[in-house]
Amino acid sequence: MKKNYSTSWCLVISFSVLLLNGFVGKAQQITPFKQGDRVVFLGNSITDGGHYHAYIWLYYMTRFPNMNLEFLNAGIGGDKASDMVKRLDGDVFSKKPTVLVSTFGMNDSGYFEYNESEPEKFANEKVKESHDAFKQLEKRFKELPKTSIVLVGSSPYDETAMIAGNTAFKNKNKAMLRIVDFQKQSAQANKWEFFDYNTPITALNKQFQQTDPEFTISGNDRIHPDNDGHMVMAYLFLKAQGWVGQKVAAMSLDAKNMKASAVENCKISNIKKASDGMSFDYLAGSLPYPLDTVARGWGSKKSQFMATKVVPFMEEMNQELLTVKGLEGSYQLFIDEETIGTWSAADYEKGINLANLNQTPQYQQAIRIMHLNEERWEIERRFRDYAWVQYNFFQPKGLLDANNRKAIEVLDQYKEKDGWLNAKRDLYSKAMFPEVRKAWQGEMDVLLALIKETGHPLKRKFTLVKVS
Repeated sequence: MKKNYSTSWCLVISFSVLLLNGFVGKAQQITPFKQGDRVVFLGNSITDGGHYHAYIWLYYMTRFPNMNLEFLNAGIGGDKASDMVKRLDGDVFSKKPTVLVSTFGMNDSGYFEYNESEPEKFANEKVKESHDAFKQLEKRFKELPKTSIVLVGSSPYDETAMIAGNTAFKNKNKAMLRIVDFQKQSAQANKWEFFDYNTPITALNKQFQQTDPEFTISGNDRIHPDNDGHMVMAYLFLKAQGWVGQKVAAMSLDAKNMKASAVENCKISNIKKASDGMSFDYLAGSLPYPLDTVARGWGSKKSQFMATKVVPFMEEMNQELLTVKGLEGSYQLFIDEETIGTWSAADYEKGINLANLNQTPQYQQAIRIMHLNEERWEIERRFRDYAWVQYNFFQPKGLLDANNRKAIEVLDQYKEKDGWLNAKRDLYSKAMFPEVRKAWQGEMDVLLALIKETGHPLKRKFTLVKVS
């Protein structure tokens, strides 16, 4: 079926295009990833348990099937810049990034004290602490001259959404913007790249809250975006890399002269006329981007697909266009003998975005990649929970990477007092063994190999049959 949107949503999306163009300008461009890159995302829980980096990678998986590219999650829940400094060698630099994407600020800026007696004093203290810790990060990042550094301003704390049972911390996001500012200044001084999530997402929140006061991209806790929010983050990142207007593929055919008048990122061959229509072979260079309609992940209530109601991802980055001129009447479209739909000659002449149709063989091929990528994400999450235990619990106790019986005994002394630690106890009892971690890595390697194998577009036979 076609994915249709109401006129009101289309108007809002049109406004969002204008809005976002003002916030993602030339000064914030991020260099597109290239062949052989190892991209490490350093962050807090929004990176640790979030999907935005997986969604960005999914774009590259489907759009550039021949590109060897690896993304690595280096987020840990609850981290501030000061925590990140302590794990750079063992958890970040050890991943040998060619590109390091670094973001922080949500935890650095603090929480409850904004609604207490001296919020401005508290904000000043937290911003200074964050800046002092960042100077240590900055110094260490300079030790990586062959690594591209991308500093990213944190997604915002949403103070304006009307969320039942959740009183906002007043002016917390104002403090976060001060942290974003010194990251931007550092990027300019060091000739690093910089991108700000805070400003455009805050603008989107406020715009949609005009008609729906409960709307938020930042999640019901005002902090952690749901899947739709992470897709918005992926869209903004990809937009900053310059991918707007890059089509999956585009083909324009002349039905009267039986020829392809224009093609983009695809090959058209074997065009044949029939008494009731026409047929041709189509080989694209890319696959359409698959948008998940299921809310994935612990506590998630929204799907990745719901982001299309907020940002014009389909219009700007997911166009697989079929245009046929010179038809009369209505024609049914078959791809590899699968019924896809029926459109009028006017529809065909205007152009049909096949990426909107989840029943096409090429979209179904892309869905396989989406699910393989999701399985990879799930396994990588085990490594992040293991890292949380190592750096949040064992490192302060001098037991980093001990992975022995003494470590378990110490953990068991504290687990009843710490719900997060208790929840990760079973996972750690497995992950402490190198053979288990090796097995998990092997699973991810198999999944990535399958993604590469599955990602190559196949030649498809298109058939148009006149029905009226």
